[in-house]
Amino acid sequence: MYGHVNNVVYYAWFDSVITEYLIRQGGLDIQASDAVALYAVETACRFHRSLAFPEIVDAGLRVGHLGNTSARFEVALFRQSEEKAAATGYFTLVFVDRAVNRPTSIPAPMRASLQRLLD
Repeated sequence: MYGHVNNVVYYAWFDSVITEYLIRQGGLDIQASDAVALYAVETACRFHRSLAFPEIVDAGLRVGHLGNTSARFEVALFRQSEEKAAATGYFTLVFVDRAVNRPTSIPAPMRASLQRLLD
């Protein structure tokens, strides 16, 4: 309506990029995995330029910090074929044991996939 994508959509894109990576590269089964990246304990988004619907948006993902039970996922969103980010941000996610809803160590296969993205 205003000619740009609403700020809440950026956060949804961040979440989608992270979740897709965890599923495709980390082996996450969102329905059955014992450990899931459930809680976003810190988030941020910095807007550099607006994006408009229906532009195609590319995303970049890296891990800025990898702890025992948490990881900081850093995301950049770009207009297709542009090198300067339209938005950058991060989610710090805590991995939780689904059965007891308590923090748990990041499973080895997931940790290996996250280590590949460490900056």
